[in-house]
Amino acid sequence: MHDFSRRGLLKATAAAGAGAVAVPGIMAADAPSASAATKRPGGVKCKPAELTGRIVRPNDSGYTDARLGWDQLFSHYPLVIVFAQNTQDVVNALTWARQNDVALRVRSGRHSLEGWSNVDNGLVIDVSELKSVHIDTGSHIATVGAGLNQLEAVTTLAKQNLAVTTGTEGSVGLSGATLGGGLGFLTRWLGMACDSLVGAEIVVPSGDECAEVIKADLHRNSDLLWALRGAGNGNFGIATSLTYKVAPLKSVTYLTATWKGIGDLHAVFDAYQRTAPTTDDRLGTQLEIHRNQILLFGVLPEGTPDETKQLLAPILSIDSPAITTQVGNWGDVYAGFQIPTELEPANWKFHSQFTRKPFPSEAIDIVTSFMKDAPTDDSNFFVQAFGGNVRRSPRGGTAFPHRHALFYSEPGVGWGKRGTQPGVCDPLTSQCQAWIAEFSQALRPYVNGAYVNVPNIGQQDWETAYWDSNFERLREIKAKYDPHNVFQYDQSIPPASSRSEHEHR
Repeated sequence: MHDFSRRGLLKATAAAGAGAVAVPGIMAADAPSASAATKRPGGVKCKPAELTGRIVRPNDSGYTDARLGWDQLFSHYPLVIVFAQNTQDVVNALTWARQNDVALRVRSGRHSLEGWSNVDNGLVIDVSELKSVHIDTGSHIATVGAGLNQLEAVTTLAKQNLAVTTGTEGSVGLSGATLGGGLGFLTRWLGMACDSLVGAEIVVPSGDECAEVIKADLHRNSDLLWALRGAGNGNFGIATSLTYKVAPLKSVTYLTATWKGIGDLHAVFDAYQRTAPTTDDRLGTQLEIHRNQILLFGVLPEGTPDETKQLLAPILSIDSPAITTQVGNWGDVYAGFQIPTELEPANWKFHSQFTRKPFPSEAIDIVTSFMKDAPTDDSNFFVQAFGGNVRRSPRGGTAFPHRHALFYSEPGVGWGKRGTQPGVCDPLTSQCQAWIAEFSQALRPYVNGAYVNVPNIGQQDWETAYWDSNFERLREIKAKYDPHNVFQYDQSIPPASSRSEHEHR
């Protein structure tokens, strides 16, 4: 579900002149919808369901690879994993789980940062193989299968000189990122990823043990569309396709600046927070602080290197950072700064934060102190400037509540090597978890709220931290589309009771 740079540094330069990444298995084909026989009113029994699609069970040779998530800090052993090949496979799986009283989880890109897209002794419904794509270049509408990851989405759209907001990490599922809000280099220009979501096909519970396919857009189930724009993946049903309003984009300028060490951190951070959220709405930036360097990344749609440098001059003028720029197709640039998963640490932990006022000197001192003592080179403090079109809510509104933040920030730590025995305790685990917990706690006086795509099991008042005043409305929508709370996990949205509904009215 996470959708931006948490792995350490992005590559300083993308491969100049490289072609757009080919996406195996992407076809312009629509997934079939459920048959009318499956769409039963409440109280009517369904026929016994059978699991269909690509089925993986514990005794199968591919089970270990099929069950593992990106963050190997978590290791679960599901009873069965269904890799859906079409919407009907999802309908069958949800019906089967309800008829057999089996716990279920929804999975798209395997980046659930608390391991909640997996479950022991239950059913995992994986939509990552639903990779259909249909682009109407005339109306700038794109409908994609829920299985596309961000790299596939960016490069496929870029071939048509089109774009939508995504996070920076290509292996993250597009649907998971979008349904929690979605932020990245194009956020200040195009708004949150969920702001461009204009429709969805979603499989929801029906009656006591059935499932059905419904559409959510501005005209049908518009309350559900509002909820899907920011409530997080797997709360109301299983999205099988998403429809976006996409934007024309022929080229971008990509800038990177690197300061050795963190001696300039106070000046760089203060200049960043006073420049990046208020500059040209096109310019998207990220600041990453490591224990041995500071990194600034900027993307300017339809801009030039000189223009980009001028917009960032208050930051770039501090000391003498190493600066590189590249102009190219967004798909080529995006593909160029990806880091293969096998080269990343196995274990990760993050805390998400939003900030409405500039960090005072003492807050920047806290960041400096903790980064000096970071336990690994992959530890970082990551900042994403808001402002621009994030402040504009789309027609129909969204459940994402943090539009007036100055910036998003996130302490993160990665450690350990990937291997064949995930979940085995790493000797660095306790040190890394203690460091990030203390870091996050120290910054609490200066931050507001948290991001549902970067959840924390220990988050206090998580309901309002993620959704602020939207939480009660989300509970009412949950009661309408999933009254039996079929879709539940540690911090899932519970359905409103009749009493709370009455009180809310």
